[in-house]
Amino acid sequence: MSTDGNAAYGKSPFVRSKSHFADRITADGTDGWPVEAGRYRLVVSRACPWASRAVISRRLLGLENAVSLAVADPVQDDRSWRFTLDPGDRDPVLGIRFLSEAYDARETRYDGGVSVPAVVDVPSGALVTNDYQRITLDFATEWSALHRPGAPDLYPEPLRAEIDEVMDGVYRDVNNGVYRAGFATHQREYEDACQDVFRRLELVARRLADRRYLVGDTVTEADIRLFTTLVRFDAVYHGHFKCNRWKLTENPVLWAYARDLYQTPGFGDTVDFDHIKRHYYRVHTGVNPTGIVPLGPDLSGWLTPHHREELGGRPFGDGTPPGPVPVAERVSAAGQP
Repeated sequence: MSTDGNAAYGKSPFVRSKSHFADRITADGTDGWPVEAGRYRLVVSRACPWASRAVISRRLLGLENAVSLAVADPVQDDRSWRFTLDPGDRDPVLGIRFLSEAYDARETRYDGGVSVPAVVDVPSGALVTNDYQRITLDFATEWSALHRPGAPDLYPEPLRAEIDEVMDGVYRDVNNGVYRAGFATHQREYEDACQDVFRRLELVARRLADRRYLVGDTVTEADIRLFTTLVRFDAVYHGHFKCNRWKLTENPVLWAYARDLYQTPGFGDTVDFDHIKRHYYRVHTGVNPTGIVPLGPDLSGWLTPHHREELGGRPFGDGTPPGPVPVAERVSAAGQP
């Protein structure tokens, strides 16, 4: 999620920029960045759906001890994502106040958008990658030697073609579609995007009516990518982005599916609704100029029974759930239902 032009959202056409730094961290170090425990730091905002993918993947795969986590303040200023949640307003590992400093360490006088998720090389303090589409896929495949015992296979090779096809439609119409609707500058632009969002959600609901997960009988990367939009839907996209043909809670299949994942270790325990709401409503001043954060919606329903287990499926396949969330990474009570 870029920090550039927050005040301009809703005043100029929305185009999602490509990741400027697309180096990969691989088992063989082809791009010059080899997989190495303790070398890299994952910088995220719990507000950002693209960053949340990486947080969930890291936790499901048990990479907490291999890749440390930095959580930025959900409310940015004009200097981008900042570490004001940490003592002294500095990241305790990187020693920087703003994520932009890691971008500058990689490319002098870099003047592009500063986005999360970002993986930073701790020894040099330089950004390695902000390629949100690739980071999680590499966590699932290139980092396998450092996965926890019992980690699920989030990108199983026999199912990759189907996973990619499902993710492509979800990305275009749902993950990115809510932004195209929310930041539209003209009525027709908004209506087209909003129709795409709900058309795809209805297709996905039909797919999930008789299967527990999007592809196969276990959690995969496809479920992670859909979940990070669904969990934000009623809290911000329905009102703030005007995606209001219906609420997630009004679609029985998707609401049960989202609750099933939320209650699965590795998903809901990474979600911070307080961060989500404060970021969208306070930062996107082009859409919400008053900066007022709404009190609703009621979040207690996320913990109600979903009955999706009746469809079968095993979230972790032959593996096991991740262990307890490290104390330093637990979501505050204010961010939970």
